[in-house]
Amino acid sequence: MEAFTHLTSLAAPLQRANIDTDIIIPMDRYLTAEREEMHAYAFETLRFLPNGAENPDFILNQTAFRGAKILVTGANFGCGSSRESAVWALHGLGIRCIIAPSFGNIFYNNCFQNGLLPITLNEPEFTQLLDQVDAAHARPFEINLERQQINSPDGEALAFDIDERRQTQLLQGLDDIGATLTRLTDIKTHRQNDERNRPWIYMTPDDPRV
Repeated sequence: MEAFTHLTSLAAPLQRANIDTDIIIPMDRYLTAEREEMHAYAFETLRFLPNGAENPDFILNQTAFRGAKILVTGANFGCGSSRESAVWALHGLGIRCIIAPSFGNIFYNNCFQNGLLPITLNEPEFTQLLDQVDAAHARPFEINLERQQINSPDGEALAFDIDERRQTQLLQGLDDIGATLTRLTDIKTHRQNDERNRPWIYMTPDDPRV
């Protein structure tokens, strides 16, 4: 997994609450597209008009915000059905950080397994950030994960909270499986000790001790 330490990028404001995983990646695309193709269909119903042309009103289609890696969006982002492909689609689109007042729980957890940083801010802080985004005129923000800080182009800073374990794993580029693999020696030692102390737990039907 790609590590996340700090990020400098434009912050694109997508002011809409309750964007669910079906809006992020439609079900038919989820079922038919390969993982590396998902980004082509991210926000498909918002990014494109019925004739297939880009929707000029969609924020990520606008010249000032093309290539933005930070998305500032409304409450309950990523709600709806469990769909890790929603995170794949966003990551493939280039999004590395999403800032919102709240997230769908499963989507939030999936972000950390794919190198994408979800930041939750309370309403006053979120409003303050939106004011900074509006005043930035498409100038880049900086996200510093180690310091847990969002820095605006004008030098204003907002702190954010993150679980320490998740912060460490993102900084090191480890999903849950990767983090587990770093402790293989401890796991092996624990099993050896446990098998010595409770041999009956490890007996199989053909074990001569049975």
